[in-house]
Amino acid sequence: MKISFHGADLGVTGSCHLVQCGGKQILIDCGLYQGGRELNEENREALGFDPADVDYLLLTHAHLDHCGRIPLLVNRGFRGEIITTSASRELAKLVMLDSAGLQEEEAERQARRHARHGHDKEKLIGPLYTVLDALNCLDYFGRTATYQKPIELDEGIRVTFSDAGHILGSASVLLELEENGEKKRVLFSGDLGYQGRAILRDPNPPSDVDVVVMETTYGDRLHKTLKPSIEELYEAINTTFAAGGNVIIPTFALERAQEILYYLREGVKDGSLPGSIQVFLDSPMAISATEIFRRHDECYDQEACDLFTNGQDPFNFPGLHFTRQTSESMALNRVGGGAVIMAGSGMCTGGRVRHHLKHHLWRKDSSIVFVGFAARGTLARLIVDGAKEIHMFGEHIPVRANIYTIGGFSAHADRDELLSWHRRTGSPARTFLVHGEQDAMESFAGQLSNTEVIMPGLHEEYPL
Repeated sequence: MKISFHGADLGVTGSCHLVQCGGKQILIDCGLYQGGRELNEENREALGFDPADVDYLLLTHAHLDHCGRIPLLVNRGFRGEIITTSASRELAKLVMLDSAGLQEEEAERQARRHARHGHDKEKLIGPLYTVLDALNCLDYFGRTATYQKPIELDEGIRVTFSDAGHILGSASVLLELEENGEKKRVLFSGDLGYQGRAILRDPNPPSDVDVVVMETTYGDRLHKTLKPSIEELYEAINTTFAAGGNVIIPTFALERAQEILYYLREGVKDGSLPGSIQVFLDSPMAISATEIFRRHDECYDQEACDLFTNGQDPFNFPGLHFTRQTSESMALNRVGGGAVIMAGSGMCTGGRVRHHLKHHLWRKDSSIVFVGFAARGTLARLIVDGAKEIHMFGEHIPVRANIYTIGGFSAHADRDELLSWHRRTGSPARTFLVHGEQDAMESFAGQLSNTEVIMPGLHEEYPL
């Protein structure tokens, strides 16, 4: 029995871990590296294993940094079975198709730019994968996982998905392995949510595990508590409206968009926000994800379920507009003030939000509200860290807007929630820390006791 690490090692994106047992190879996630140009190039490099040898891919959830290299995996020879929850299956399809479409668009833009300047076409870099590649990989999604129901993968290999409370359908994955009379219970946290948040249930890990592989995104810090974070969001909106500006919220399409819609609805309902508020969800993927959310109330906590039971939609309210078409998005540039514009991507690495930033970063009366994690090397991180000027679309844009960073909405557990989750797994002999920046991992490692802590590097392999 062996485990090797092929992504999100001393870094936050690109989750990919490989377990070998009884002649079978089981991959847990195959995510895309996200961030600067260097990480984009890393996506094209060898995966560190032969995709054709992988028998199963267990997908913890549908965020791009966990599923985004699946089309590439299939392109390079994977012919095994992909297993995930019903909600993750739907969301992963949406995410991978969106990613492929954006890559094709970027490749076309580069081709036009090269043509204008007379550059050599041979130097053009095509998309990592195409929409057709993303569609083809859907053929390999097989059995559907249900929380707490074991699935027999092979002799001596069983997997159980448990609720991770991170996004719709997210799961921690327990592998029960047996080889040559030796048994191991290996738990992969996936990305973990925190307790008491809106819409989703709390994380529910299994206990008595031997080995834990866990994320450490916020392993070195505590989030703001939720109630003050909601109040800060309302205050940012009301203050900006009073100044005559607009509020731009860079939004992750999965979970964050739906959670913010939920709280905006609550704000209108209790009078914390004006009843006349105009909110534009300017993200085709977030709109589609919201529709998928409505189909999967099996993932909801009791409060959200009760809303549906009483005939109320937790993701809708007067003044909410879905802007699917590009022309509708462009028309928002003519809205001078009094609007909340939610657009992807959350880290501002692409998508429509960059155009809204172009039109609002220089405005002193507007506000940019960040409600999620911003990885190093991303435009969001530059702005959060206090950049005075941003370069995009060939222009230098001064940053004069009000910048808010509200941490309480994170879909990731903070340090104390991570420690609590780890304690509930029992007393694992070893804990591998992944999916975090190195300083966060090292800080979190210092908080753990009664377990051997390992922070693996890329492509490192360990016996189980």
